[in-house]
Amino acid sequence: MANFSLNIADLEYFLMILVRIASFMFTAPFFSTSGVPRRTKVGFSVVVAFMLYFTLPSGNLQYSTVIQYGAIVVKEAVVGLSIGYAANICSSIVLFAGKVIDMEIGLSMATMFDPVTRENASISGAFYNYFVLILMVVTDMHHFILRALVDTYTLIPINGMVIDFDHMFTSVVKFLTDYIVIGFRIALPIFACILILNVVLGILAKVAPQMNMFAVGMQLKLLVGFAVMFLTISLLPSVANFIFEEMKVMIVSVVEGLY
Repeated sequence: MANFSLNIADLEYFLMILVRIASFMFTAPFFSTSGVPRRTKVGFSVVVAFMLYFTLPSGNLQYSTVIQYGAIVVKEAVVGLSIGYAANICSSIVLFAGKVIDMEIGLSMATMFDPVTRENASISGAFYNYFVLILMVVTDMHHFILRALVDTYTLIPINGMVIDFDHMFTSVVKFLTDYIVIGFRIALPIFACILILNVVLGILAKVAPQMNMFAVGMQLKLLVGFAVMFLTISLLPSVANFIFEEMKVMIVSVVEGLY
């Protein structure tokens, strides 16, 4: 029978590992999905933390008061939340593209509650978001995100977080630039087709002013929008690739700003 003993210092070190893992599970894509039971998330966090405890080199937390120990807990929570949120905000790119698409085809007022993001989302944005989430599982991107979290213990040891605010600000500005560029690249096929359709409807309105182009245009935009989405469905893996590359860039950038 295996004899396993755990003193107070080892327990405190294990709890610090658990805090970072649990915080990551709360914000990371796929892991933070509301459809996953909370007990499953907690159990998975404990299992991962338990494996890391025997993998990482043993350490001793240096503190003298309860306030200092609480500060260490806050630091580990910030690291886990930051890494998970850096990957999760990249999913908002497809939601932005979906809003642009729905605005062009006339579905901007048709929204639905997305249980993944826990907020109202456009129909096209929710469709793209679910597709990207499926490809994340198929391509093992969730494994990459989890491995990235494990590797942070090498770069950011327990109680070793130091925030570089200048680097964080630069990372946020770069992400906002990529956010708009990638979002418009996703919506570009539908945006271009609807633009051509608007030009054609404008010409027809001048040639035949007796026709109600407003009523006809709403139906044509919806029909053309769905047709282009059907024809460009094969491009969605490339869309997911853009999102995954941005996730990798954001995770690396946030980790660099924390040590």
